[in-house]
Amino acid sequence: MSPSLPTATMAALLAACGAFGVALGQTGDDRHDAPPTAEFHFARLVYRDAPSGRRGRFGNRRGAWATDYADAEFHVMQGIGRLTRVDSASVDLDGNGGRLITLDDERVFDYPWLYAVEVGQWYLGDSEAALLREYLDRGGFLMVDDFWGEYEWSIFIDSMQRVFPDRRIEELGEEHELLHVLYDLDQRTQIPGRGGQRPGTVPHWRGIFDDDGRLMVAINFNMDMGDAWEHADDPWYPEPMTTLAYRFAVNYLIYTMTH
Repeated sequence: MSPSLPTATMAALLAACGAFGVALGQTGDDRHDAPPTAEFHFARLVYRDAPSGRRGRFGNRRGAWATDYADAEFHVMQGIGRLTRVDSASVDLDGNGGRLITLDDERVFDYPWLYAVEVGQWYLGDSEAALLREYLDRGGFLMVDDFWGEYEWSIFIDSMQRVFPDRRIEELGEEHELLHVLYDLDQRTQIPGRGGQRPGTVPHWRGIFDDDGRLMVAINFNMDMGDAWEHADDPWYPEPMTTLAYRFAVNYLIYTMTH
């Protein structure tokens, strides 16, 4: 995690989320109360930890949803602002400008793009899954990131099947539009976390599509784009991987805004 700390309000909020495993309430904080003020905000999904996930098992008070928060969005939104003409809201190191979204709140429909990190730790109940499905069926886009190995995949699938029990997960071919909508990307390049490449892991770009072939869920498995964004200004993190992760973010955004 980044050494930079959120505000006192956010620290208390994080503790509450971890302790009770529930969504954020009304606190008068723009990150989860304010309406959109730009065409695009970095919207992060807040979820409960799965009891079978490592954080759930060991009682970690900081929910898995908050991994890389808010440095990842702080950095990547600077890149989006420079590299695109999308009317986008910048994010500061406390996450102001971004949005925290829970699946008990129809505010999710105000944001076309939703990011969920460490989904090998998440848990979605039936009502949350139903709202996420409605969001995706109505044109929303979900990007999931930073989960590794078959055990975390099984936890991800347990909740994802509540969302789409009737849709299969497919591998994205190298010619898929997501990989070429702006930048032509080598989809076989694994983007490492701060610990480097994990031995024995193979990166996969997978997805779930609607009946018209629109990609609704982009699944980054065995890779960590969030770390590449978060550590964009850390000299020990490989700059080519940050550059690649920025390009993926831009491609995801352009795809989202045009489909």
